[in-house]
Amino acid sequence: MTYNLRPKIKIKHTAQTWTSYEEISEELNRQLKEGKRTIALECYPGVHLSELEQHLLNTLTDVRLIKADDYAYDAATLTKKIAANLTEDRVFGVMSHAVLEDFYPEYEVAQMQKEFAEEPKNIVVYGTGATILLPDPDILCYADLTRWEIQKRHRAGMPNWKAANEEEDNLKKVKRGFFFEWRVADRLKQKLTERIDYLLDTNVPNQVKMVDGASYRTALDQIVEQPFRLVPYFDASVWGGQWMKKEFNLNPEQENYGWAFDGVLEENSVCLDFAGTTIEIPAINVVHERPIALLGKKVQARFGNEFPIRFDYLDTVGGGNLSLQVHPRVDYIQEKFGMTYTQNESYYILQAAENATIYLGVKEGTEKEDLFAALRKAEKGDYRFPDENYINCFPVKKHDHYSIPAGTIHCGGPETVVLEISQTPYIFTFKLWDWERLGLDGVPRPVHLAHGEENVDMSYDTAWVQENLINPFETLHDTRDYRIEKTGLHELEFIETHRHWFKEEAVLSVHQSVNMLNLVEGETITVESVDGCFDPFEIHYGETFIVPEAIKEYRLVNQGEPTKEVAVIQAFVRNLS
Repeated sequence: MTYNLRPKIKIKHTAQTWTSYEEISEELNRQLKEGKRTIALECYPGVHLSELEQHLLNTLTDVRLIKADDYAYDAATLTKKIAANLTEDRVFGVMSHAVLEDFYPEYEVAQMQKEFAEEPKNIVVYGTGATILLPDPDILCYADLTRWEIQKRHRAGMPNWKAANEEEDNLKKVKRGFFFEWRVADRLKQKLTERIDYLLDTNVPNQVKMVDGASYRTALDQIVEQPFRLVPYFDASVWGGQWMKKEFNLNPEQENYGWAFDGVLEENSVCLDFAGTTIEIPAINVVHERPIALLGKKVQARFGNEFPIRFDYLDTVGGGNLSLQVHPRVDYIQEKFGMTYTQNESYYILQAAENATIYLGVKEGTEKEDLFAALRKAEKGDYRFPDENYINCFPVKKHDHYSIPAGTIHCGGPETVVLEISQTPYIFTFKLWDWERLGLDGVPRPVHLAHGEENVDMSYDTAWVQENLINPFETLHDTRDYRIEKTGLHELEFIETHRHWFKEEAVLSVHQSVNMLNLVEGETITVESVDGCFDPFEIHYGETFIVPEAIKEYRLVNQGEPTKEVAVIQAFVRNLS
């Protein structure tokens, strides 16, 4: 068996589904004919409204159509209102704590609601903010899509919501989404989920699908009662990457795949299989709507409705180094960006050639003033940063595990496949040096030396790194058939990782936390219930999977060659007992 590029969760209960615009139109027209006079079609920012208008809304009979977006503040006014969140930086902004209602003038809302009360026709309000104009409709629909699809649409020229920025730098579009749009849209979605009548999956252009709201909510209940996988996505990068293309059966025509997101609930999606009809939803919906069963009471109490662990791949096989970088301290990310915790991380080496390396920490005796003087000189161009004078470079081999607490200057080297296990705020990377490369857009990738200088911890030098960050393995259990190793992370990081080696089976505890895991050695395993509460779930080499905290205990069973050990890396939030 090979890596599953589109895993699905088979939903056990029956549901009503509609698989075309024609079918959806028939259903909504039926509701209108039966006396439902008002429909609100709330849309996540990035949904193609023109497509909805052409194929669905214009087919509804005897209705007045109102596009909610037209009654929000205009592009210039709205952008001015969120200027403090956007900042002048290409990448970083400040988290918005606004709600969508803040961007609809009260007089516009009041006037429209007065008109609705007097309107003789049926009323359909659609767009981002439909439920602000029509808060208590007879029928509530929600049109959703994933953030990866939104980003692809931005790359293709789609502007942000209420922004005339079709030609703007894509990094700035993503920034506007991350720091503003997704925050206000998620807050509204969470208010609506428990009462929506229909959920529309709009991820594939011109192939919309729909499920009834009650079945969608029941599916959310099922997800957190069993192991599951997210739908991974892969992207090109400046550092290359050829290993995943072959091992994961990706498009051979693509120049490279440097990134793989296979465990980022902020970004990935979940596919729900309703008796053959697949509805794809943002994975973050599960976190927001079923947080305690998924995360566990203690993790939810600590982080709120956020998923604090992320797995992703970095592939430099046949490519080059990652960027030299550092992540912010907790106090810095809180003060500057409005985030609650930072991106501590680790590199688990899944594959490595003989010349594979990692750059980690500063060399003994390095002065910060000298280090950043050289970095600033390199930033201006025509000068190669002499990394060998300032930064440690260590050889790596398969199954090594390196902790990288915030403040550690670091960089992955060539000919390596890294499983990055980290805390979730993934956007906060301060690049310091990018090896004289341009981005894929032909523009130099942004470096952030001012931020970096504030955060590089010069005490993380050669001796400290060797003692604290390189393969801090500890054997917790060792028998002839089963071995558990504690592989990290550093004590400053809240994620714990255990590696389980076994030939036949192993029984794991969730440790009062949601678990994220990956099969790092072996062909195939199954995740099985110890009490029969969920069906066996198959996992292949390299696949990341999630076990909700509600499961408490589960069994991993080797389905491959019985004489060969398999290994699974398990991550969870520690220090909860």
